[in-house]
Amino acid sequence: MEIINEALAFEQAKMKNMSTSDRVVASREAKRLVLALNEIYKKTKDSSLMDIMKRITAKKRRIESRLKGKPLI
Repeated sequence: MEIINEALAFEQAKMKNMSTSDRVVASREAKRLVLALNEIYKKTKDSSLMDIMKRITAKKRRIESRLKGKPLI
């Protein structure tokens, strides 16, 4: 399962000192991984895949919150 290995590698990757374009790329990669894992999950119903998807989604949300910036108020 190459997608699972990619997802685990993405999860372990450091996300410090990223430029804005790096964050955009990382966010898109996270989305691609979650959608690919979801297709596998639909067929197998493996709970470990759901756990991986949840962790990647949490990391994606952190990345996107940095992209959007702090509220002005």
